[in-house]
Amino acid sequence: MTLVQDRGRFGFQQLGVSVSGAVDIDALDTANLLVGNDSNAACLEVMLGGLEIEFSNAVVIAVTGAESDLTIDDVPISLGVSYFVHAGARLELGLVNNGLRAYIAVGGGIEIAPVLGSRSTHLASGIGGIDGRALITGDVIYLGQSSDAVASGLLLEDDSPTSSGSEINVRIVLGPQDDEFSDSGIASLLNSTYTVSDQSNRQGLRLDGPVIESKSGRYDIVSDAVVNGSIQVPGDGKPIILLADRQTTGGYAKIATVATVDLPRLGQAGPGTKITFSAITIEESQELLAVRSERFNPKNLVSIVEKISLKVDGDDIVVGVADNGSSALAAVEGNTYPVSVEEYTPAG
Repeated sequence: MTLVQDRGRFGFQQLGVSVSGAVDIDALDTANLLVGNDSNAACLEVMLGGLEIEFSNAVVIAVTGAESDLTIDDVPISLGVSYFVHAGARLELGLVNNGLRAYIAVGGGIEIAPVLGSRSTHLASGIGGIDGRALITGDVIYLGQSSDAVASGLLLEDDSPTSSGSEINVRIVLGPQDDEFSDSGIASLLNSTYTVSDQSNRQGLRLDGPVIESKSGRYDIVSDAVVNGSIQVPGDGKPIILLADRQTTGGYAKIATVATVDLPRLGQAGPGTKITFSAITIEESQELLAVRSERFNPKNLVSIVEKISLKVDGDDIVVGVADNGSSALAAVEGNTYPVSVEEYTPAG
């Protein structure tokens, strides 16, 4: 389940066209920022890992999101760092061990024809991406022209991954139809722990847990618009959190809406993840979103390798090395590569 995704297909919901786009927008934005792309450049969204890619040209790449064993030509690399890779290099993602979806950005973005203004894949309608489907073995993906200023060896300062464990607390704003539910129903939502079921996908997360009581015993309403993060309660009283591939309207009452800043965490919530809810105000949600927007600023990118200038055979060469977790990096003349070091003996 590897899909081409960008930020989504906006402006067509009144015609019944789903927005789609990356489920974990934080991971998408981080990956694009690291490789110098526009924020709406298309990346690969990889669910559960297990992907191998060969690069035909030298490029700068970054992988973000779910944690897994990552290698370039069998050399370990880290999440959230941009690397220079040579033509012929192979990137491999192992099966995820924390989170659900990884994102691969390449300098220049994925160059395929937009459909209704977006390159995002929407599987249900078969549009966007590569023929509206997931990638298959042997697919060739064409890339756009990367910026001349794109740099490798960068990370986002104070970056915190969204693949953050098996228990998460999600902030919500009650409404728009919270008045359809009893006080005990709202208390059930706010004071209970719900579990993501295996009947979840990019359209939404079905949750198992205590029933949410409505005032009338009914849960259906006249259909109206839904948004990313709408929490519908169908006839069984178990909440469903709508995500990127959601429908455009729905006929179940919506007890609350997830704060935008917490939506990326739901994109990494696999079956079995425990979810609790905390109510906040619209103003608090807006303040959190403003802080989030400041985080994804190019000024917050820092170089992971401290470089020094050496003179070799009369030529000035800029080099540097660094460790990042279990991976090592080397920078040579502005390009940062993953390296494998078995033993290091300092001079003297």
